[in-house]
Amino acid sequence: MRDPFKNPFSESDVARHSIWEMLVPRDIDAFLAADWSMVERDFVKDGFIGIDGRKDASPDKWRLAFPTLAAYRDEWLRQAKDFATQSFAEDTRTAIFTTTTLEDIEIEGEMALVRKKFDGGIDKADGSRDIMQWQTLYYCRLHEGHWRISGFTGYLPNPMG
Repeated sequence: MRDPFKNPFSESDVARHSIWEMLVPRDIDAFLAADWSMVERDFVKDGFIGIDGRKDASPDKWRLAFPTLAAYRDEWLRQAKDFATQSFAEDTRTAIFTTTTLEDIEIEGEMALVRKKFDGGIDKADGSRDIMQWQTLYYCRLHEGHWRISGFTGYLPNPMG
């Protein structure tokens, strides 16, 4: 059984190891703290693009929801602050790590295609369950010596189709 807190990539695989650290623990911790400053350096501002798949398998339904990094930042902060107001019956950090899988990173030169999937949920204090079942394709690139996110196609169904 995989340890959801353990980076599956060896430290000797510098690119994949650092991308996992950026997109799993740093992203989760920043989201739970609703603190964009923890992740803002993980993005390439110029040319950033974010597509919202609206949890629909048909690309005809997808939308250019984040034409700029600022648009994505604002929505990310809105979601993080909303999440922080909710009451849960379990440790949210553990639950998010447990639902998250990032084991597939394709690298070609200074570009990477990263597949991050969520499959599970978090038990809420009122007895309901917050379902986390979607996936994101991140487009990363080596920028100024660090792997950073230059865009994504996210909120896709998991599984697709």
